Amino acid sequence: MVRPQDPAAQTACYSGKKKDHTVKNVLLVNALLIILFLSDTYGGRVHDKPIADATPYPLPAGSRLLQDLGFLAFTLPQVEILMPTKKPRGQELTLEQHLANQALHQRRLRIEHVNSSVKRCRVVKDRIRLWKTGIRDLVMELCCALHNFRVRLIPWQPMI
Repeated sequence: MVRPQDPAAQTACYSGKKKDHTVKNVLLVNALLIILFLSDTYGGRVHDKPIADATPYPLPAGSRLLQDLGFLAFTLPQVEILMPTKKPRGQELTLEQHLANQALHQRRLRIEHVNSSVKRCRVVKDRIRLWKTGIRDLVMELCCALHNFRVRLIPWQPMI
């Protein structure tokens, strides 16, 4: 993303982690690796948890939600949350916790492949100079639709 001219927009879009002006979205992906939901576009300064809190997720009761530690303390009613165990300060994880984290990592890795598949459309990750309101949302929607088209055309192995 090109650095905004407005100082307030610069502050909202600056990601201290990436040391650049960025935007971010949150995706909801099913077991067949099809994108079911795309959140609104937020500035790079906003963390994942507030985005998740502000977004109404369309999950049916009894479903499972696999999330990483960026969504710590995020819950949905009647939805089972699967999240890796965080290592306690000054201690180590038990063998069972470590093996459970590895199993979750193998499943989460497939979701990261979905993110990279969306970013195959280089307009998502390169600097774009589109200033009109809503254009960045539209670009992300189109790239997610192209990913879903590719997955339906040539299906990936479903997650276990």
